[in-house]
Amino acid sequence: MNARAQAPIGAALLAVLALAPVRHAMEAGMWRHMMLQFPLWMAAGALLVAALPARARALVARCNAYGITGLVGVALALAVGMVPRVLDLALLRPEVEWTKLAALLLAGAALRLSWRPAGLVLQFFFLGNVLPMMAVVGSLYVDSPLRLCNAYLLDDQVRLGQWLIGVAATIAVAWLAWVGWQQVRREDLARAAAVAADPASLVSAPAAARAPAPQSPHPARHG
Repeated sequence: MNARAQAPIGAALLAVLALAPVRHAMEAGMWRHMMLQFPLWMAAGALLVAALPARARALVARCNAYGITGLVGVALALAVGMVPRVLDLALLRPEVEWTKLAALLLAGAALRLSWRPAGLVLQFFFLGNVLPMMAVVGSLYVDSPLRLCNAYLLDDQVRLGQWLIGVAATIAVAWLAWVGWQQVRREDLARAAAVAADPASLVSAPAAARAPAPQSPHPARHG
């Protein structure tokens, strides 16, 4: 999907998500609040930022070397968003709700602009902090005998905790699989480039392997 198509899709998604009935339906359940509303608003931000002009991207890149600033902002937005008190306040106070939604929108944009510049090492560092945080919060939601959010039932809290743990594990496995696939693909491309640069090596290598071992010029002496 090209950038021109992504931005209108992001704008349409944002317009739907911002509707009061949609917001209230997602926030009516604790599971939907975090596992649907959070990623959808982040997805809208990631799609919208595709329309960012090249000059603006260059300006952002200066303040976001190696994607560090953006990934730190994303981690902070997710950490604050998972606090039970924030979920309660988002239901009671409109200014908190819209601040939360704006933070998620910006987090999605920042994640897209920061992921590739970060590289594998910083991606690992980011996921190594965010995913365990999700798992710990999920375990807290599952194991707590009390409701941590006054607006939601205990069963909904337990369900959310299970999903947080499962999603964290799924993202970790998917990222490791993607890294492994990238390494294999990089090795295949390097091998193809070497063969293209020296086609004779493709023939000489098997020939050399089949060639008999050189004989010693001096016959062996038997006592």
